[in-house]
Amino acid sequence: MPRAKKISTISKVSRKSKVSKSKLTATKSKSILSELSAEVYDTNGRRQGSFNLPKEFFGQKVNESLLAQALHVYFENQSKHTASTKTRTETRGGGAKPWRQKGTGRARAGSKRSPLWVGGGITHGPKYRDTHLNFPKKMKHKALISALSSKANSNSVKVIANIEKIEPKTKVIATLLKKLNLKGSNLFVVSDKNPKVKLAARNLQKTSVDTSVNLNALEIIQNKNIFFSKEAIGKLS
Repeated sequence: MPRAKKISTISKVSRKSKVSKSKLTATKSKSILSELSAEVYDTNGRRQGSFNLPKEFFGQKVNESLLAQALHVYFENQSKHTASTKTRTETRGGGAKPWRQKGTGRARAGSKRSPLWVGGGITHGPKYRDTHLNFPKKMKHKALISALSSKANSNSVKVIANIEKIEPKTKVIATLLKKLNLKGSNLFVVSDKNPKVKLAARNLQKTSVDTSVNLNALEIIQNKNIFFSKEAIGKLS
């Protein structure tokens, strides 16, 4: 009899553990769903509900090493090593010896192209270097997904309704940012080239506009707040 009681208690404990595990999985799935939703605001800064972000862009695992590699490539390609100085073989003149070797009392000199002379060559000066780094398309795409997912995890992604139909006035974007009370740099992402949004944001500090086609990992990481239009999210693919 006591053995049967032990078996029954064990079965009860296993059932409870199964129930608790199912609850944990349910709460995890709920948290994942909540993470993939972004708040929707109108152009006046009023909240209008939430928007489900596509999981293939905003719900993936962040690859930090790939992100670091992508940022290194973007930063390196931005810097252009165009400075170039002339060595003693590239400067003008210097064919004849300036004066004879001995008897003048001056230091010996063989050419006026010497780095010691004014107008001569430069020793160990900068030369043009091509430091352009190639980054494969698939790695670019995965780095962009990692950047978007990291911003979605930190709740830095917002959706603005009818942002692409605003008037080209700075006051519209300025009042929106003031109502939301967000600190840091801002990036507005639209579906296509929109001169109205660009004109409305160009006079504001730390505020830029780009299309969803031209997005890259550096642009996403550099800006703290990312504002998408609904059309731009649809064009990410």
